Amino acid sequence: MLIKSLTGTKDIFGDEVNEWIKIEKTIRDLCKDFGFSEIRTPMFEFTSLFQRGVGETTDIVQKEMYSFIDKGENHITLKPESTAPAVRAYLEHNMHAKIQPVKMYYISPAFRYEKPQAGRYRQFHQFGVEMFGSSSAVADAEVIALGDMLLKRLGLKKVELHINSLGGPECRKQYNENLAKFLENKKEHLCELCNNRRLKNPLRVLDCKNEKCQKVLTDVPTTLTSLGEECKKHFEEVQALLTAMNINFIVDGSIVRGLDYYTKTVFEFISNEIGSQGTICGGGRYDKLVEEIGGNPTPAVGFGAGIERLLLTMEAENGPMYIDNSKDIFIGYRGEEAMIEAVKLTNELRQAGLKAETDPLGRSVKAQMKYANKLEVRYSAIIGESELETKALSLKNMATGEPSILPFSDVATFLKDDTNANL
Repeated sequence: MLIKSLTGTKDIFGDEVNEWIKIEKTIRDLCKDFGFSEIRTPMFEFTSLFQRGVGETTDIVQKEMYSFIDKGENHITLKPESTAPAVRAYLEHNMHAKIQPVKMYYISPAFRYEKPQAGRYRQFHQFGVEMFGSSSAVADAEVIALGDMLLKRLGLKKVELHINSLGGPECRKQYNENLAKFLENKKEHLCELCNNRRLKNPLRVLDCKNEKCQKVLTDVPTTLTSLGEECKKHFEEVQALLTAMNINFIVDGSIVRGLDYYTKTVFEFISNEIGSQGTICGGGRYDKLVEEIGGNPTPAVGFGAGIERLLLTMEAENGPMYIDNSKDIFIGYRGEEAMIEAVKLTNELRQAGLKAETDPLGRSVKAQMKYANKLEVRYSAIIGESELETKALSLKNMATGEPSILPFSDVATFLKDDTNANL
């Protein structure tokens, strides 16, 4: 019986993997421009890291984590997100002693047991950035600007930036009290989970996707009504900086994010091109998380973006990504001695940085030329007895049929000059 992949996972290959390579290169180039360096954290961590960092009452911790006990009786979890591991690494490697702020990014698999849907998988891939050490609104604006610029470099134009502020601990305390009173009066209309959440962590009720609960929440007070003067000033500065950078945004009091560690600024980039679950990038400030995980108080801000969701949005807006899979040259052969020379010359051209192919199956010359057509090569050539004697190739331009006779030693230069002439 054929063993198939698990539900919520997928294989990435062919043209699709080339799309991934292209988007990852765009990400790495952008992060270099912004001064962020890459970090790669392990695929699994102690479960307590996510319980402390993400929050006991979140959907991730309560419903979605892949957790197990290993042979050493350790409670282990496949990482459902990468911010908490980045904070753990920041503390473990004493990054607070380096030049501040510390700016890092990651491209990493993550794992959540949830219902698979368009652009959402149980193993998915996340791009994210984290900036540690700055409490300034400038840091919030820089992180948002990086997300905005990524979407623009990927050609996405139908995406809206929604921002909100959750305030600091005192603001949150006041808001939770106001929200708890509101929910108390609505408890008869809330689902069982929300009634449990409103007693433990009222803010999590706002994450509920139950239609019945959503109707109850239409007139819920927003976090903006509970901001103190300092948090209000910080949010106004973020808005002023975004305006100065010509980044359009919508102030949206319904944006609260699904993790407990957020404080002050939160934001989401939302697309209407991929259905109701349209958030493709989201994040915010988390000034208490480093302390929560065991470090000294350290301000921080960041975001995460699902690469599958980005690719889905790109295709919805602009159609499939064009990937150039063409080759520079195919070198065929006739006979064993010619085969050795074809392999040798192909390897030399590859060493020169050219996309060269030969036939690995020992096909007839006619079949080799059919293969060359399928490869979409710019030039083709066949090595036979005369070519071995003269050490020269007759290169056929596959678009025009025009031949060019060149010594073996001049082929690489010719192909490179031709490439530059067509750029």
